[in-house]
Amino acid sequence: MIQIKIYPVTMLATNCCYLVDEATGKCAVTDPGAKSDRLISQIEKDGGKLEYVILTHGHYDHILYARQLAEQFGAKVVTGKYCDPFLSDADLNGTERHMLREFQPFHADILLEDGERFKLGETEITYLYTPGHTSGCGVYLFDDIMISGDTLFCESYGRTDLPSGNDAQMIQSLKRLKELDGDYQVIPGHGPMTTLSHERRFNPLMRRL
Repeated sequence: MIQIKIYPVTMLATNCCYLVDEATGKCAVTDPGAKSDRLISQIEKDGGKLEYVILTHGHYDHILYARQLAEQFGAKVVTGKYCDPFLSDADLNGTERHMLREFQPFHADILLEDGERFKLGETEITYLYTPGHTSGCGVYLFDDIMISGDTLFCESYGRTDLPSGNDAQMIQSLKRLKELDGDYQVIPGHGPMTTLSHERRFNPLMRRL
């Protein structure tokens, strides 16, 4: 089982998650779009066992502090293989558009295939490739939790009008999530938590699929 704390970062209130495997104390952080002193202090308080910095996709508000955080604690950056180009391309990740000159290109240490699994301590995490918001988006499943990035929001979904976004792919990705077995607590990239069962009923696009 994994314990979760959410640290909103950036002016867009990105949901940066701190994940701690209860059995081993090993931890991971998802989508650190900016530095959070509170998060760093918590990692240090817990023994600094940061194994992974996990990225749902490659937009600046999800990746801007990923390299620095990984280097500080000796962690590995993990993402889907189609996300990796965004980590070094200022046009794709939006740092050029938003004039974020402090951004330094980097690459992930671990690139995941669709459906691939890895372990944080004793907890297995599954990666699903869900393009649409960008061509590199993915979600992560573990326990009864879905970290959905900017693919799925509470009663909404990620915009598709940015570079590499695609309406048809978004439809297919949401259809895939809708058809997953069972229910999940969903932590989106921005905004309040929801559940997959709620989205099946009330998400305007998902309910039509």
